Amino acid sequence: MSTSDTDSLMSKIIDTFIAPPCHDNIEILYQDDYLVLINKPSGLLSLSGKNPQNMDSVHYRLVQLFPGCTLVHRLDFGTSGLMVIARNKAINAALCQQFSQRTVTKVYHALLCGHLEDDEGIINAPIGKDPALFPLMSICSINGKPARSGYQVIERFYHESQSGKLVPLTRVQLTPETGRTHQLRIHCQHVGHPILGCDLYGGRLLAGTEKTPRLMLHASELHFVHPINKEWINARNASPF
Repeated sequence: MSTSDTDSLMSKIIDTFIAPPCHDNIEILYQDDYLVLINKPSGLLSLSGKNPQNMDSVHYRLVQLFPGCTLVHRLDFGTSGLMVIARNKAINAALCQQFSQRTVTKVYHALLCGHLEDDEGIINAPIGKDPALFPLMSICSINGKPARSGYQVIERFYHESQSGKLVPLTRVQLTPETGRTHQLRIHCQHVGHPILGCDLYGGRLLAGTEKTPRLMLHASELHFVHPINKEWINARNASPF
């Protein structure tokens, strides 16, 4: 199937996902006249969906406080952590340029199912749209776009589930070099250790993980240059798990 055929199929697919209510607040970590840094809660859309039941989102909430603000990047619905929001179009363009040129450093923390064998490594596997499995993405060497993610093990441990079963988990630091949709989630699945709580890529299949309350993925660091004063912003927000 060609890329154009895939895109055509994707445009015809209707997303039936309805987000459950998110009662957690957005934490504003920093703000000035040009940008806002926030801690996004898990279970909140970054951008409102077409379905009116998916109106609540990071953008919907923040535009009430900062009229004219726009998203520079997004986090998945289940992912918590750092996001930078532009307060006008010029700032958005300047920040988007940094993201597109890959001069922004993003660091995530996650809990993975099972025990990773290697202490660190690079996952280099192209990712493409899979219309047959929407909204899943897939590893695709033919039509996929290049995707690279680094990982470093922080600790390996066992967690006791509600049923008393000991579940092997690995706490890792993840550093995506590219920004593909679902990149970290699918890359972790690709190496046989899906992110705990990930309903799309096997994060609830390991015995004892079925009732995991959220996706255990948190955007913990964001490093970029302030578009006005040109100083480095080194934002950090500790993982809640």
